[in-house]
Amino acid sequence: MSDIQQLTKFTTQVRRDILRMVHAVNSGHPGGSLGCAEFFTVLYQHLMDRKPGFDMDGIGEDIFFLSNGHISPVFYSVLARSGYFPVKELATFRKLNSRLQGHPTTHEGLPGVRMASGSLGQGLSVAIGAAQAKKLNKDKHLVYALCGDGELQEGQNWEAIMYASAKGVDNLIATIDLNGKQIDGTTDEVLSMGNVKAKFEAFDWDVVEIKEGNDIEAIIAGMTHAKSLSGKGKPVCVLLHTEMGHGVDFMMYTHAWHGKAPNDEQLEKALVQNHLEDEIDY
Repeated sequence: MSDIQQLTKFTTQVRRDILRMVHAVNSGHPGGSLGCAEFFTVLYQHLMDRKPGFDMDGIGEDIFFLSNGHISPVFYSVLARSGYFPVKELATFRKLNSRLQGHPTTHEGLPGVRMASGSLGQGLSVAIGAAQAKKLNKDKHLVYALCGDGELQEGQNWEAIMYASAKGVDNLIATIDLNGKQIDGTTDEVLSMGNVKAKFEAFDWDVVEIKEGNDIEAIIAGMTHAKSLSGKGKPVCVLLHTEMGHGVDFMMYTHAWHGKAPNDEQLEKALVQNHLEDEIDY
């Protein structure tokens, strides 16, 4: 298979994991997780320079921070299938005494998780701190972060955005998942973000826009371009246009599946739409 075929197959497997994990405990956030499946696949299977194993310091490798921690199902699936912990552990999602809590935590020592991200608005600040630490350590590797668009309604983000450009944190690539939806409706209805690109540019960031955020080749091209802009004095923002619930027709074009699990019948329909011949189940 070509690289794109392999990445597509990996993405389909991730979608199947997300659906099963959330269904099994009738709890979780499938919408945003499904919408970011391609992005996480490209990040961990193609883009980031990762070392085998895991240590919290992350010296000599690229590192990632998930700020909108409620999309933990996609994060856990990609981490497990990228070798950070056993795939069979996905079956413990949101169960008592599991390391795979609804929002990622660090106190259980789950490999791949570098910060607890239940409270929105904090991840970008942590990523900036890690990026500055890499500069102090003369580590040339990059720090990646993912934030939700609704999350930008949190004020701490804008302090961080101002700080990153003022201090020349140019080893940071922050991606914003622009799906236009949040738990209570569209972002325009709840609290309009206005022109997000213009806002980041006004804060003196370089901005890359990926219009087809559920297309693997478009993500590779956009993220590769973003990477080429790093080290030039400015932090880099990637605006990733995705569709919440992508890959499952009845979950798309609505905010309804932000935090709702499919029932048995809905799960079967969704899995049929994401068929995989040689699935490695958990």
